[in-house]
Amino acid sequence: MKVALFGAGGKVGSVLGPALEAAGHEVVAGRSVDPAGCAAAVDFTAPDAVAANVSRCLAAGVPVVIGTTGFDHAAVDRAARDAGVPCFHAANFSQGAVLMMRFAEDAARIFPRAEIVELHNETKRDMPSGTSKATAERMGTAPSIHSIRLPGFVAHQEVIFGGAGETLTIRHDTTSREAFVPGVLIALEKVRELPAGLTVGLDAIL
Repeated sequence: MKVALFGAGGKVGSVLGPALEAAGHEVVAGRSVDPAGCAAAVDFTAPDAVAANVSRCLAAGVPVVIGTTGFDHAAVDRAARDAGVPCFHAANFSQGAVLMMRFAEDAARIFPRAEIVELHNETKRDMPSGTSKATAERMGTAPSIHSIRLPGFVAHQEVIFGGAGETLTIRHDTTSREAFVPGVLIALEKVRELPAGLTVGLDAIL
């Protein structure tokens, strides 16, 4: 399919673009083309750019897969519903990260206390990360989230549970942004089948 990629020159986009082409998709730069000729769009940009990018796509009836975090979910959901166009967002497109969140949700039923430590590259703007907030929401508790921003990291998270005489640590490490590619490919396959509005979470389409 023809895909408009917003953020093609970014850290994720520069990996994602060639991977989409290798998977047989035609990739065009989202900012420089009219998305009307595309079957779908993908956004890996910045929180303050998402609304405008999505608005352009919705006006053309093009569904959007959003990997950017920190944007206004409610506003995008309303806009997509009004336009009658499906959009999809995942805080993390790594399938391993999805499993980490599932395991943390299960563990939270047994261990009453936990804290989350998330570590990302210093260029990541939002703190805490979208993945850590999504994890905490799934756990159904209010764990403290500790955010670390340093050069050398890509995306890492551990959920530490404490109980009488024991601890349990569930950790996921992303060592390359290639880990996001399979999840994005799945989202591109499924996004047009979703209801109008914003569907959130890779779990919803796996």
